[in-house]
Amino acid sequence: MAKSRNNLLGVGGQRKKLSRAEQQGAGSARGADRKAAEDKKQELVRKMRERAEAQAATTAAAEPGEQDASPAQS
Repeated sequence: MAKSRNNLLGVGGQRKKLSRAEQQGAGSARGADRKAAEDKKQELVRKMRERAEAQAATTAAAEPGEQDASPAQS
């Protein structure tokens, strides 16, 4: 690395070597794998949100009955 702070020559990471297919724009299997992994993640997040909403709905349905009983006891 250069001594001078103003000269950032040599700073940064290494670039990935591109295959001939990638250079020509054909892409790689790695990109497809990333897409599949992202799709799986999105599906998992969607399922978790649905479960959380269902749990919140059942909890909210149970709470109003308990809240009505509380002021009557006071």
